[in-house]
Amino acid sequence: MPIHTLAAPPRLPLVLARGALGSRRKRGRPRDGAAPADRLVLPAVRVDPGRLAAYARVCGFPQEQPADTVPLTYPHILGFPLAARLMADRAFPLPLLGLVHTSIEINQQRALRAGDRPELTVHTAALRPHHRGTEAVLVTEARLDGELVWSDRSTYLARHSGATGPRPDEAPEPEGSRLPAVATWQLGADLGRRHARVSGDYNPIHLHPWTAKPLGFPRAIAHGMWTVARCAAEAVPATAEHVTLHARFRAPVLLPGTVTYAACTAAGAAGRFEVRSGDRVHLTGEVVPSAGRS
Repeated sequence: MPIHTLAAPPRLPLVLARGALGSRRKRGRPRDGAAPADRLVLPAVRVDPGRLAAYARVCGFPQEQPADTVPLTYPHILGFPLAARLMADRAFPLPLLGLVHTSIEINQQRALRAGDRPELTVHTAALRPHHRGTEAVLVTEARLDGELVWSDRSTYLARHSGATGPRPDEAPEPEGSRLPAVATWQLGADLGRRHARVSGDYNPIHLHPWTAKPLGFPRAIAHGMWTVARCAAEAVPATAEHVTLHARFRAPVLLPGTVTYAACTAAGAAGRFEVRSGDRVHLTGEVVPSAGRS
């Protein structure tokens, strides 16, 4: 597996622009099922305290949690420039423009602190058929002194014609199992721009109606990683060390808008949660304790 160690983080706006231009040369489906073998490594990543605090505010993480605590979702933000560079590369068979983030699984073995200098590694774990196209699974890992302390598996879908992959098992939930509403969130028209400033991801579908409409959306939509971060701020205790979060993105959230956060609140219940508006479900997920390292 070719390993490429970088001296500095890729500049995300340039990477995304390059990927958008290169998307025209890609057919949208791989010729075979082999994932690119390249692995990108960024050693001793510095966490900027000011940017970290701004991210926590935008995503609604509790202000009373320790100021140096790195939120569960923030390492994904640190690693996304590496993931984008992989997906923008000629060797990556799917076009970056139009890729849809469909799910994420985060495993945390030890909460990072702002003073930590983790090594980040990103690689493509799999390409697989989907009933709407082809999915790519990208893995981001954070290590301290060689020990894996945090990882995520993100699935991205490239839609294309002629897809023959399996359909997901989506059995309806039993009657009466709908999660109870916990909170109502009013989302402003500028949410996508505020998240872009703290994440560096200036995808046009999140910024303005006039930048989202050419890409098929009537208005700007909330960033999926903002939505899952906002849920993590509610569902994951600030002191949690060993935790696993699963989330699936079901439908976009138009901005401005109003959504309901719903979750299991009974003692001993599974940590399921969802974001919905009316009967439309935008995101479903679950938080469970994970086994710590001895």
